[in-house]
Amino acid sequence: MPERSFTHLVLIPSFNPGPQVYATVQAARQNWAPVWVVVDGSTDGTAEGLQTLAASDPDLLVMVLPSNCGKGAAVLHGLNVARQEGFTHVLTMDSDGQHPADCIAKFMQASQQNPHCMVLGLPQFDTSAPSLRVQGRRISNLWANVETLWLGIGDSLFGFRIYPIEPLRAIMQNNRWMRRFDFDPEAAVRLCWKNIRPINLPAPVKYLRAEDGGVSHFNYLRDNLLLSWMHSRLFIGFVLRLPLLIWQRVMTRPHHND
Repeated sequence: MPERSFTHLVLIPSFNPGPQVYATVQAARQNWAPVWVVVDGSTDGTAEGLQTLAASDPDLLVMVLPSNCGKGAAVLHGLNVARQEGFTHVLTMDSDGQHPADCIAKFMQASQQNPHCMVLGLPQFDTSAPSLRVQGRRISNLWANVETLWLGIGDSLFGFRIYPIEPLRAIMQNNRWMRRFDFDPEAAVRLCWKNIRPINLPAPVKYLRAEDGGVSHFNYLRDNLLLSWMHSRLFIGFVLRLPLLIWQRVMTRPHHND
């Protein structure tokens, strides 16, 4: 098992992921310590199973929220506790097995070398990826890059990434949004506005079939409407910030894949 970090932790928001969550958490623990899981009101029994795992692992912490509040709300809960414990950065990853635990150390190293940046996963899709999801995310990525004048967001939706805790907390505490599926793209855009530069690193994505334990809570209508509303808000903010963003764009060159 890896040595414990006192600055960087893995944070896994989890809502009704099914048994796959145990493999996800164990893989994360094999690659990093500590690992925290925020159970976002799950009703599938995984909260109890995760607590059983944590009882024998001092570097695994499980926090259980009483009701489902959304991914962003679960991450914010973890950020608040992490700050109280003295951590400076979190790597977020999904609980459903899509994200590559064996990339954790590489991402953490990049963050430790560039602590004032965010490290964004650049998804590498295989044939298991639904084509509608792959094509649809291009629209969100285009809007995110327009809203930041192409400051370097490689992928706006991929949730395998590292955030500096303090600036993200400050943004979320002054913003009523970013609590559900809109969390990842809005976090990336607003951190760019705060001059938190993105570093993009490739990471493979695995979409599990239902028969293999895959679970998806993505709703095409609801969540695409949420993203559309989010980008409408962000575009207004972009227009208001345009002179400052032009100055940032002139002074800052994006970090590309290392």
